[in-house]
Amino acid sequence: MFTEPVQSRATQREATRRKVLASAERLFREQGFGASTIRQIATDAEVSTGTVMSVGDKDALLVAIFDTWIAAVHHGREDAAGPGDVTPLSPAAAAQAVLDLVEPFLTYFALDLDLSREYAAVIVRGSHDSEVFRALALALLTELETLLARTPLSATEAGAGARTIYFSYLGILMTIGNGALDRQTALAGFREVIHFVVRPTGVNHQGVQP
Repeated sequence: MFTEPVQSRATQREATRRKVLASAERLFREQGFGASTIRQIATDAEVSTGTVMSVGDKDALLVAIFDTWIAAVHHGREDAAGPGDVTPLSPAAAAQAVLDLVEPFLTYFALDLDLSREYAAVIVRGSHDSEVFRALALALLTELETLLARTPLSATEAGAGARTIYFSYLGILMTIGNGALDRQTALAGFREVIHFVVRPTGVNHQGVQP
C-alpha cells in the first residue's frame, strides 16, 4: 500500500536531480566551471542550496553531467537496436564502425574543451566515482566486442581487441579533455590503433603480406 507514495517520491527526486544537473550544465558552459557557484545553480534551478548539495558538490555535478549524457547515448542505441547484425565486416569497415561508435563521445568532449578539462581533472584526482569507468565501460566494451566478433578476429582476439580499443579511447578522451591534442589529431591517432587491432594477423595496413 506504500508503493505509490514511494514511487512518487523517487520520481520527484529524479526530476529534481535532472533539473539541478540541467542548471549546472547551463551555467558551467555559459560562465565557466570555476565562476559558477552552488548558490547560482540553486537559483537557476529554483531549489535550495541544500537540495543542490544533496545531488552533489560542483565536482560531483560535473561528473554526473558527463555520465548522464554518455548513458543516454548508450540507452538510445539499446532502444534502437534490432536483431543483432552478424554480417561479416572487413577490417576497413570494422575500423569505421568502431569510429562511429565512439564519435559521439569524442565530439561531446571537444564541444567545450574547458569543461572537459575540468572533468578530466576531477577524474584524475579520484575524488568522485564515474559510471564512465563502471557500467558505462561495460556497455561500450560489449558494443566493441560484438562489433569485432564480426571481423576475422577469433573470439579471444575480439575480446582483447575490444579492451585495447577501449583503453585507447579513454586515453583519447583525457587527451582531448586536457587540450594536449586537437580533436582531428586525436582521431587520427585513434584510427591507427583501431586499424592495428582489426587488421588480420600478418597483414599490413595496405593489406599486403609482409
